Order: sequence, then structure tokens, then C-alpha cells
Amino acid sequence: MAAQLVPLPEVERLSPRCIRILGGNPGKFTLQGTNTYLVGTGRRRLLIDTAEGKPAWIDAVRRTLAEEGASVSAALITHWHPDHVGGIGDLLALSPDTKIYKCQADADADAGAVAGAGGSTMADIADGQVFEAEGASLTAVHTPGHTVDHMAFVLREEDAMFTGDNVLGQGTAVFEELAVYLRSLARMKPLFKGRAYPGHGPVLEDGPAKIAEYIHHRAQREEQVLATLQSQRDGEAGAEVANGGTWTAIELVRVIYRDVREDLHPAAERGLLQILDKLEKEGRVQRLDGGRWKLKSTSAL
Repeated sequence: MAAQLVPLPEVERLSPRCIRILGGNPGKFTLQGTNTYLVGTGRRRLLIDTAEGKPAWIDAVRRTLAEEGASVSAALITHWHPDHVGGIGDLLALSPDTKIYKCQADADADAGAVAGAGGSTMADIADGQVFEAEGASLTAVHTPGHTVDHMAFVLREEDAMFTGDNVLGQGTAVFEELAVYLRSLARMKPLFKGRAYPGHGPVLEDGPAKIAEYIHHRAQREEQVLATLQSQRDGEAGAEVANGGTWTAIELVRVIYRDVREDLHPAAERGLLQILDKLEKEGRVQRLDGGRWKLKSTSAL
């Protein structure tokens, strides 16, 4: 997968009011690394996310702030995953006056006191809250799906959105609960018309189009699951499926993801189980003993 990634520079000015600073943590799930964004045009700016604590990241932040003659007034956390919050301590060591914000800060024990930051506390982000810096106004949008505390931020001046990990610059996102994730995508799509600045990967010039693509992709996967469950044969091996045409998740993966490398099937299975859970809640499929699934007779394809 790494060979297919678009190369990204460590620091890049993406617009007059947005500079991307990579987290220095490329990998299988982080792509080119975590994107962090310095937002604004004046001396006091906003920072979105803090990567995972690699020395290269805080060094790049320090250099960029010096070149810009700027400081960070507030850091806005899209969600509490290590690759987005691990640099908080380093940021506060560099800039002790920076205020840290995250969704559900009061309810999250991890966010109550920042490790390595001298016991600094966080402030909560409310849905619809506006954060301002010279040249930039960001409106927070609670968009659970990738995580329950996930936030996106609409950049008014560019009609753009910082999408966190709900929408990526390359590939598709992972999520905790599919139905919740799809509701968030549907909410995000009409809120902007321009760019998506993702948590990983390159900028998407038409953010709403990418969200529509994500929604369509998930709908297609659901239809594939339903169609395969309806089948009485393993489409890949041509063998009868055991237990009266019922399927395990991995059996479904081997058919639906037959063109995907087998070492990626476990990840595909996790996503497919999310689809099955959603369909079960909708009364379209039935969960059986032994981790097997079948199409409910009342389901309509």
C-alpha cells in the first residue's frame, strides 16, 4: 500500500490560511502520517491535532511557528486516538499557554489530565462552537463514527472542512458503528462545498463529492453482503456453504473481497461485521450460533 501513496512534504502551505505539518509517523494505518494543521493568518493561530509525539513533529512545528512569527492559541483535537493526541505534551512544553480542546473532555478520563503536560486539563468542544483566529473561523461539528468523540471543523473562509478520520485523503475510513458513521457523513456533506482537509492523506479538492463516494461505497457493500447471503454457493470455490446456506463473516469476505490480498482479509472482516450488525438492527439479517449469519426471509433485496 505504501508504494501507492502520494508523496507529501513534511510541511506544506495549502492555502493562505492553512499549513499542513505531518506527524512524522507514516504507517499502514496512518498513511503518510497524521496531518496536523496550523490555521490562521495572524500571530495567534489555531492548531488541529497534535500527531503522536514523534520528535520530528514538534521540531517542524517549532520551525514553522518561527518562520511565520506565530504562536498557537488553541489546539483542537478531532478525536482521542494516540496518533492525534500524542504530541499534546510536547506542544505544551513549547507553548504552555496553548489551550487544548476536545469533545467530551469531562467524560474522558484520558483527557482529564494530559500525560507529560504537568497535569494540564482540557476544555470541552461543543457542537456548533466557533473558534476564531485572524483570517480563520472554525465551526465545530460533532461527527461520531470513527470514534464517539469525533469532531470535524468547517473553515468558513474557504467553505472547507477539516474532516479528521471520518474522511481520508486516500482509501476509506474505519469506524466504530456503521449506522452512526453514515449519519455523520450525511450531516457533514451539506455543510461545505469546497476542500476536505483530512486527518491522513492529501487534500481533497471536492470534499462533498468524496463523502458522497463514501456513502455510495458503503451502500454497495451492504448490497453485496445481502446478495451473497442470498446465494447458496460460495462464489469463489463453487462449494456448498455449510449449515444450510448460512455464512461466517470470513466466508463472506472471501467472496466479496476476492480481489483483495488475503493478508488484508482480517481488516475487511472487521468492517464486514459492522455491516452485519447494522443489517441485524434493521431486521434484514439474523445472527446464529457459532458466528454464522443468514438472510431473514422477510428481507427484500
